[in-house]
Amino acid sequence: MQELAEWDTFYVILGGAAGALIGLQFVVITLIANRPTRGAADAQGAFSSPTIVHFSAALLLSLLVRVPWHAMAPMAAAWGITGALGVAYVAFVARRMRRQGAYRPELEDWTFFVALPALAYAALIAAALLAVVHPRAGMFASGGGALVLLFAGIHNTWDSVTYLVFVHLRNRPPGG
Repeated sequence: MQELAEWDTFYVILGGAAGALIGLQFVVITLIANRPTRGAADAQGAFSSPTIVHFSAALLLSLLVRVPWHAMAPMAAAWGITGALGVAYVAFVARRMRRQGAYRPELEDWTFFVALPALAYAALIAAALLAVVHPRAGMFASGGGALVLLFAGIHNTWDSVTYLVFVHLRNRPPGG
């Protein structure tokens, strides 16, 4: 399908970046694993796990575009399912963020961990609906959603690392 061929390079770059960033996130978690904090498990579920999920969703979207579809409808259905599951997951993340006690989320956290991912997953639902009648618009909606997930994940990884290095580790007593 011509619509997919035009997006090939975009999704190859996006998928490669998402895959590499998933690996980097695992390295960061491994490096800080020997310095657990009180409430770390709850905070990880609220802040680290969603980042991996969003990077994985961007990777999945890149892979879906590479499948040799013969029609737009099956890919659109996959986008819609991914979007619906993503919206549900973001609601779960919001609940986890409110319940964890290791860190008090600020507006920036709510924006990058909840609002932007919810918008990205909603864009995938819109892409699914658009793609069948207007494939080009569907591709732009899907690409935009995937890009928002990638950039929110980059922000969230950076935010988590800088918090751990500059706030948490600095406030630890020596040898503790």
